Amino acid sequence: MDEVNHSVVAEFVFLGLSDSWEIQLLLFLFSSVVYVASILGNLLILITVIFDSHLHSPMYFLLANLSFIDMGGSSIAAPKMICDLFRNHKVISFGGCVAQIFFTHALGGVEMVLLIAMAFDRYVAICKPLHYLTIMNSRMCILLLILAWITGITHSGVQLAFVVHLPFCGPNVLDNFFCDLSQIIQLACMDTYRLQFMVNANSGFISLICFCVLIISYIFILVTVQKQSSGVSSKALSTLAAHITVVFLFFCPLIFFYTWPHPISHLDKFLAIFDAVITPFLNPVIYTFRNKEMKLGMRRMYSRLVLLKKFS
Repeated sequence: MDEVNHSVVAEFVFLGLSDSWEIQLLLFLFSSVVYVASILGNLLILITVIFDSHLHSPMYFLLANLSFIDMGGSSIAAPKMICDLFRNHKVISFGGCVAQIFFTHALGGVEMVLLIAMAFDRYVAICKPLHYLTIMNSRMCILLLILAWITGITHSGVQLAFVVHLPFCGPNVLDNFFCDLSQIIQLACMDTYRLQFMVNANSGFISLICFCVLIISYIFILVTVQKQSSGVSSKALSTLAAHITVVFLFFCPLIFFYTWPHPISHLDKFLAIFDAVITPFLNPVIYTFRNKEMKLGMRRMYSRLVLLKKFS
């Protein structure tokens, strides 16, 4: 009985994405380019917001933190997936698997709260413009950021606490390219139906509730925007369109993962790639091309670099 109650699995084996050499090469090229572009794009946004005084406002403070989270989120599974594409034996240690699960859910929770904070920022800016600087002061921004990290770490820690003590005594093969919480639970040497239902319901419920809150809030903001002058309205709509697009890109795969009753392996893997690699790349693209202030800020950064190079 003592042996059954202790984990003896030292590593997990990934089946990966495909056995086809051509598909693996295509995935390697695509994922590598998108991952590097994602890191550089989010890093560019982060540096621009930090060093451009014109962007020292609550909205860009939250955007810079979102870019930081996307850099971390894209680095959890993508690098190992890229390295594993041409490996016959794709493995990850038990500790590495636990780390992947923890950071995936922690950063996911942080991003949820940040997206809600960005929606709140737009609500105050558009619906209560005269009180914007009073409400969205530096203290409020820091509190929102602290709340985001506390929520993400707590959410991830609570779910992981149930997993690390499960007995893993035999099966260790995952039909995936990264450690997924629901699949790990299925490998435990005990009946985990209730635990799996609780984990999926918890993550699915949180994702669905946050998504609905964001959509309702943006609908309310859009109604308010329509009542304003055409100049203010067009500028606000451009910003809101970027925010709403990011919300859909982030939440739709999560809601499908945790609420769809019949998992489809190939579709799950595609959405996992989309969530792990493509979404962190699309966020900086969307915010860069849909935001005039960001584009101006990047041009100013480029001009400064040119001047520094000229006089150095």
